[in-house]
Amino acid sequence: MRGTTVGAVALAVAGTLALTGCKNGNEEVAPAPPSQSAGAGAPSAASSAPASPSAGGSEAPAGAAGTAKSGQAFKLGETATVPFDYGNNKGGTIALTVTTVEQGNPSDLDSLNLGDKVKGMIPYYVRYTVKNVGTTDLAYSSVGHIKGLLPDGSEAQGVSVIGKFEKCKDDSLPKGFTNGQSQAGCAIALAPSAQTKVVGAQYWGNPYNSLSNGKPLTWK
Repeated sequence: MRGTTVGAVALAVAGTLALTGCKNGNEEVAPAPPSQSAGAGAPSAASSAPASPSAGGSEAPAGAAGTAKSGQAFKLGETATVPFDYGNNKGGTIALTVTTVEQGNPSDLDSLNLGDKVKGMIPYYVRYTVKNVGTTDLAYSSVGHIKGLLPDGSEAQGVSVIGKFEKCKDDSLPKGFTNGQSQAGCAIALAPSAQTKVVGAQYWGNPYNSLSNGKPLTWK
């Protein structure tokens, strides 16, 4: 979907309010990547913190030694090493860092033509980086599975954009995404009102979800 204009969006909270169309990496279903070549500024609501993981859950997910434990909690700016599969790209390992959670303006959403569906809501941009620290080429993979968190620990409503949204780019990983390569990403999270902020984020990709008897990783 690179280089296209925004064509449609999908609002989702626990699987509700979804429009059909292509996925942008924030969805659970992940198609196999192609075997041939394929294809500013909002005020800060949270700042990054120095990296040094803090203990969270006690269950260790499947993966190499040193990977984040199920339910482990991190501060913004800290890095979690997680096992990662996408389509035919199996056995990968990534270093995932949620760097900031930035507050946007309601007018940012005007170009998405969501109308009353987002009336009164405030967009936040969960910015993160992905680094390949394994031996698998993760070209054309989409990381996704990142949602905003509200102060009470519940999930913020997300927006999946089909096409480009310059305020919060979420591209698939490029060709040749091998060990040592890194890329920035972004997920949109909606606060229900101006009185409620998005204060953190969670990653619920396998094995950190209920389907794998795991719990999401969190950043605050």
